[in-house]
Order: sequence, then C-alpha cells, then structure tokens
Amino acid sequence: MTAFSTTIRLATSALALTVATAAFAQESSAPNDADASSPANDIVVTGTPRRDGLNRLDAGFSISTISQDQVERLAPRSTADILRLVPGIFVETSGGTAGVHVGVRGFPQNGGGAFATVQLDGSPIFAPNTLSFLETFSLFRIDDTVERTEVLRGGPSPVFSNGQPGVTVNFIQKKGTDNPEGSVRLTAGAQGMGRVDAYASGPLGNGWYLSAGGFYRFDDGIRDTQYVGDKGGQFSANLTKRWDGLGEISLYVRKVHDQNAFFSGAPLQSTNNGADLDVYPYFDQRKDTLAGNANRYQVLEISPGATPGTVSRDFGDGRTVDLTQFGGSVNLTPGDGWTISDNFSFLDGRADVRAIFTSAVPTTLGAYITSRLGAASTVGRGPATSGTGSFVGGGAAAASQPVIVAGLWSIDKDLRSFTNELRVSKSFGANTLTIGGYYADYSVDDLWYQGNNALFAFEPNARLINVTLNNGAQLTRNGIVSATTGQTRASWNGRNLAAFAADEFELSDTFRVDAGVRVEEFKADGTVGLTTANVDLDGNPATLYNNGSTVLNGGTRTVAYKQTKVSYTAGANWRFLPDFSAFARVNSGYKFPHFDDLREGSRVVQKVDQYEIGFKTAQPWISAGLTLFYNKFKGQTYTQQVVNPDNSITTVVAIAGSRVWGAELDGVLRPFDAFQLRFNGTLMDGEFRDITAGVATGVQNGNQIQRQPRFQARVEPSYTIPLGETTLTLFGAYQHVGKRFSDIQNLQQLPAYDTLDLGATFKAGPLELQGLVTNVTNSLGLTEGNARIIGTTSGSVIARSIFGRAFQLSALYKF
Repeated sequence: MTAFSTTIRLATSALALTVATAAFAQESSAPNDADASSPANDIVVTGTPRRDGLNRLDAGFSISTISQDQVERLAPRSTADILRLVPGIFVETSGGTAGVHVGVRGFPQNGGGAFATVQLDGSPIFAPNTLSFLETFSLFRIDDTVERTEVLRGGPSPVFSNGQPGVTVNFIQKKGTDNPEGSVRLTAGAQGMGRVDAYASGPLGNGWYLSAGGFYRFDDGIRDTQYVGDKGGQFSANLTKRWDGLGEISLYVRKVHDQNAFFSGAPLQSTNNGADLDVYPYFDQRKDTLAGNANRYQVLEISPGATPGTVSRDFGDGRTVDLTQFGGSVNLTPGDGWTISDNFSFLDGRADVRAIFTSAVPTTLGAYITSRLGAASTVGRGPATSGTGSFVGGGAAAASQPVIVAGLWSIDKDLRSFTNELRVSKSFGANTLTIGGYYADYSVDDLWYQGNNALFAFEPNARLINVTLNNGAQLTRNGIVSATTGQTRASWNGRNLAAFAADEFELSDTFRVDAGVRVEEFKADGTVGLTTANVDLDGNPATLYNNGSTVLNGGTRTVAYKQTKVSYTAGANWRFLPDFSAFARVNSGYKFPHFDDLREGSRVVQKVDQYEIGFKTAQPWISAGLTLFYNKFKGQTYTQQVVNPDNSITTVVAIAGSRVWGAELDGVLRPFDAFQLRFNGTLMDGEFRDITAGVATGVQNGNQIQRQPRFQARVEPSYTIPLGETTLTLFGAYQHVGKRFSDIQNLQQLPAYDTLDLGATFKAGPLELQGLVTNVTNSLGLTEGNARIIGTTSGSVIARSIFGRAFQLSALYKF
C-alpha cells in the first residue's frame, strides 16, 4: 500500500504540472469518452440561461459531467455517492443509501445537504434541499434511465433553479430516439445483494417517443442486520414529442418505493486521548451493526394513562421512501431568436425513519446499574443497593457484560412539492436576454418520537437487557429504560416566488460576458404541537422507564415567516485558443431558514458571496480544469445538544460566519488509446469568522470548518486490452481524504484515510460483464464523530466509518 500510495502521489504531481503547463483547465468529461475528445460536442445545459446549453469551453463557470459508464464503474450505494467524482464536495454516505451529508466548498452547515440542489431534467425534485431527517438525495435513485449527470458548483446557481448558491446536481434522463434500444442488467453482491435493471426506448410514430425502465433489488447489506436491509425498486416512463425546427415537449412519471437500513455512529476503541482509533475486537462497524432481529420490533410508549398509549414500529424499515414523481419540460424555438422553456415537477409521498441513534459510549452492565441506583432509591420503595440483568427473551447477563444505551427513534414525514420555472429568451444579434420566473409550493407533516432509550448488549445484532433492582423498582420495560424524551408534531406549508433576468453578450467570437439578478420571496406558515415535559406516563414512580417523559399535550402554536432577498451573478469567459479558455465570476446568494429552523425560533438568512477564477481545456488527449475560489459566509446558526460528563445536557448555540479559499482540479488524461486517467482534487482552508452569538464551549473565530477536509484527491486509471472481437478493461480508483474535525469546537479529530477500489469489465458485442471490489484494503475511514459529546476520551468514542470491503458482479445485455 505504501508503494502504491507513493506512485499515485508522484503521478498526481506530474499530472498537475502537465495541466498547469497546458494553461490549466476547467472540467472533466462529456457524456462519453468519444465526446470528451471532441470539444464541439461537449455541451452542458445546467446553469445556462438558455435551455439549448453551451459548449463547456464557452461556459464561464465550474461544471462537471458524469457519464453512465462512470456510474457503472463507481457502483454507488447511494445517489450522493456519485459526488465523489466531483471536486469541491465532500460527501458522507456511511449511514447507508439514505441519510447523507454533503459539504460544499467549505460552507458551514449542521448536516444534510442544505447547499445541494437535486434536479431531474432541470427541475428541483423537492423544493427545500434539506430538512431534519431528510435531504433530497434520499428521494432519488439512480438507474439505467439516467443518461448523464451535470454538477454545477457555484457560478450562476444563485439566479436559476431554486436559487441556492452551493452545488446543483442535475440528473438528465434518457429520451427515446429514432433507433429502438434497450438493456437488461443483473447484479449480485457477496453480501446477499441481488438487483435487476431494465430499460427500453424507441419511436411511436409522428414525432412521439417513449422510454421506460427501472430496477428492483434486495440487499442484506455490508453491515449485517440479520434481515434484508435494503429492499425496493423504481419504475419510470418518459414520453416525448418533437417537431422539426420547433422543439419538443416531454413528460415523465417515476414511482419509487425503497426501504434502506440506516446506521448512526458506533463505538470505537480510543487511545492517546482520541488520536488513535480502532475497532473493538468483537464489534467491527465496517461490517457489524447493533440492529438485528433481537431489537427489530418495538412497542413505544407515547402518551399518559393507567395503561400508557403506544405505537408499534418495525425498525427493519430503516429509512423508507414511498414517492410518486411527475414532471416535464417544454423547449420551443418559434424563430426570430425566441426560445421558450418551462420545467415543472410534482412530488407526493412519505419519507420515514426507523433507526437506532447512539450517543453514549459503552460501559459494563454493573457500572450502568450502579449509576441508576440513586434514582431507584427515590421512588418510595426504600434504597436500591443492587440489581441483576437478564436478556429480553431469556438468559442471565453478567455484570461484566459490555452494554450501551441508544435511542429507538421514529420519524414520519409526509411530503408534497410542486415547482415550476419558466424562461423566455430573445437574441438580438450578439446579445441574448433571458427573463423568467420560479414558483414553488410545498408542505411537510411531521410526527417524531425521539428518545426511547434502550439498554443494548454491546455486540453485533444486539440483544436488549432488562434490569431487576432489589427494592422492586422497575428500571426497564423490554429493555427500554426511558420513554420519549422528545415528541414533535408539525404541519408546514412553504411558498417561494422569484423573478430573474440574465443577459449574455458575445463581444467577439472568443469573449463573452453575462450577468443575472434574482428577486425572491419566501413565505412559510406552520402549526407546531406543544409538549409537556417530565411526565410520568403511568403515574407510578416505581416504573422508572417511563418517568420524565416529554409528550404532546394537544395544544398548538402557529409560526409565520416572510422575507424577500436579492441575489446576483456576473462573469466573463475568454476562449483565447480553440482548445483553451479562462473565466472569472462573482456571485452573491442566500439561504432562507427552513421549517425546522423556524420551529426552533431561528429566522437568520444565510448569505454567501463567492469569487471564482477558472482555466479549462478540451483536447483529444486531455480534458481538464482548475478553479480557484474564495467565499464569504454569514449567518450559520448552530444548536448543539451536548452530553456532559455528569450526563446533564447543555445546549450550545452559536451564529457564525466563515471565510474559505480553495482550489479544485479535475479532468481526464488520455495519453494513448488504451489508457486513460481521471482525476479530481480539492485543496481548501476554511475558518469560522464573525461570531455574533455563542458560548465559551461553542464555535470560536479561527476554528476550522467542521466535517470537511482541507485536502482530498481521487485518481481513476483504466487500461483497455483488445482481445479480437472483445475487450477487457482493467480499472481502479484510489481516494485520499485528509483529516477533519467532527465538531465546531475542533476537539473531535477524524483521522485521514485512503481507499482503493479495483475492477474489470469484459465486453463482447452486446454483452458486458463487470467485477468490482470496493475498499479493497478494508480501510477504517471515519466520516463523523459524536456531535453530542465534546472532545474525545481514552477508552471509547462514538464515530461512523465507511463500509468495509465488498464484492459485486454484474452482467449487462444491450439490444
């Protein structure tokens, strides 16, 4: 591994020097390798004022294109996984298919993907990018109906689409053509995974075209839950009508029902005050999890009564989405320089969470019982001096048994969203003016039951433990040691109404400038349920497991918010040689508070100013790019619950800004026909600045932005061997992620890590076979720590690793 790492670093350095000598560059790949070598065909549509798009070398912003072939070699476990192929972004998908974290260019954020818009054919899938327990990557599944993915970073983002200034990920669907085509793909994994994908398209006559496809899969999971952790599928259809010289209209429908296991952090062994972390000998979170059949089905107490009210939950459901999506686009060119386009989308369904959330580190059963004796001695039954443990379902538990307390959380979300963006463009010689409007109307209904802490044996597929005290007090109920400590019932409606204008001047054949401005109004109305704390659900103080609960009391309060903001962008692009160009851009954008911010009383609008300079080239032997960026961020609100050493809870609140500078490099090198090397890397330095509110233990000026590395890089070599009428391609991917801090206090350090993937593809006519091994070295790569505990300690710490080594085989037949 050392020799391999050294070779890769030398190759990366040499490649960076080559790109610099070649006048630097901007972006990597076109929809396929043939197009990548032909600049005339390298067209992007995301972020451009006109729907017909621009040649990449003429686009004055940073954008990457991910082809279907790249996705096949990556074999992403989640939709957000594809962002590993894009610089400037750090994506954490260690929790599973859903529940990801997407960091963009050092923008500080609490979690999720607040600065990542997910589009389908140019329309946002869901109007808000992130809510608590929901980010839009979890609402979309990649399959063979996707032609390519365009990823816009910064640039004109604050003006178009939903106007957020971070990254826009646009999945562009395949549409029918005059030539009928189709494919069937079968995939199997060593961890009990099976998947089938199918796609077909063709003409219907009279300018009508149809395409349809989808997938179904089941997967026990790399982390063994003892049941099918991932199960579900998707079907979509696309109907297109084209008119020669006039344009086209397109309508699509997608139905997805998918259940995915979700994993929070797990304990690791900590030495040297947290500087060195390793797995426990009997619990390796790369392949193990607390979830299992012994704790899958639960009855949660949620309301007071002689017999408390309950709900039943299947924690094997994990994170479930059940969605119907409908949308379409109109792209017309009626002549005389006019272009009319309209993109719309509608989503309806639910996104629920059933998961085990950890916070406390492991201890022994004996130590845990001792820590609870004081509370058990105050319930009118005399002092408790000892207790014994037994596994739920039978069997005594030894006092030395390692145990861990974790919450059984149930989150229900009903979703609805409609978005529409209309653009009208008119060309006046070298000038093109675009005006447009954006409308979004969306609602979310929440029902949360948090807390429900249970006493787990610290082991894979953990059994629950009951505790009997010698004074008769009941510490547990089927392993549950506390009922709900947080309940939320809320109903929200939001509306965004925006108008924008963009103007583009071609001052010469090689130089163009553009500018745009957007005015947007955001309005939100919500009803939030009131709660009562410290409720004894059954009125019996001796049943300790449901004392001190927090419950909804039937009352409500209303929340209303309305705000209007202006954003803008301006840039210039100079194509100083046929295969080289450079650009400069400035933009200013904002992010309104989302529903959960408003529920907690935060009304701060976050503001981001970005400055970019880029260089790009597109030649047969190299397509590459370099972007230098600087951004100023203002108004991030942090609310963090911290578990103190005495188990009391302190809430850390801060409002902060940041300053970030960085460089993004990506591209593909093709020195000869059989070999190519894709690469991307990010170097940045981000620090908190301009603290306007906080406490001594909170964020401080100069602290590093949490959860995003200062340096990360990825290289993907591939070599194709001709074998008569067939070919064999060997490929791999090496990725380095630098060290980060898990928390805003910069006390929880996450070490750097490296991963290696290896694969091979055999093609024979319409048949394609692929084998892939991910994380070959079984690297322990930590993506997050425990945000609820400040600092690290010797002994144990909670953190979450990437998945361990996995194997996958697939067979594709095209017709």
